[in-house]
Amino acid sequence: MNRWGFIYTLGDPDAPRQTATVGSDACQLVCVGVPRVEDGPDAARDLIAQGVELIELCGAFAGPGLAAVVAEVDGKVPVGAVFYGGEAATGLSRLFG
Repeated sequence: MNRWGFIYTLGDPDAPRQTATVGSDACQLVCVGVPRVEDGPDAARDLIAQGVELIELCGAFAGPGLAAVVAEVDGKVPVGAVFYGGEAATGLSRLFG
């Protein structure tokens, strides 16, 4: 795999989309920050147009956001999401209340 994408939420519904690419010629990660979970499908479509071979979503997308991106990519690339186990509940509560 040479190029993969990660979509995360910016935490500000009025913020413009942000994109950054990190890595090397052998493996590039294209990070896309979106204002809202609902912007995920558009970001996924753009990532596919840029040649990504896999997309991962931050945990804020939850089930419905993941389903919307999966439907948008229609099997063109695998889509996964970051989820936390029960052992992370205390730390997540500290961060997000």
